[in-house]
Amino acid sequence: MSDPRLKSRLVVQALIRRAEVAGLVAMVMRSGDADAGAIALVLDRFGAGSRLFAQARDGDGRLVWAPADGGKPLDAPDLADRLERSTRRDPDLWILSIEDPKALFDPNGQG
Repeated sequence: MSDPRLKSRLVVQALIRRAEVAGLVAMVMRSGDADAGAIALVLDRFGAGSRLFAQARDGDGRLVWAPADGGKPLDAPDLADRLERSTRRDPDLWILSIEDPKALFDPNGQG
């Protein structure tokens, strides 16, 4: 059995709240479908590049945040290109950016 699906708007709001509690700045860069839009999560590490995450199912079927592009840091032009292609493919896509210069934020809430 799969987990109940939360509306995308609620997932985004929860991520923003978690970032704020951690003392980080979070902003919606693009609003997608409030109910079922996919979410691209950008962790902006400033000089260390950005990490891009998308929701995926793990081996046990749980919904987790999986690193895109093999988890490698992306510079600003590569990130912009990746997000532009993603929004062309999926016009309902949300883009949430969290400023995380010290790599403190774990999107899966571990640790």
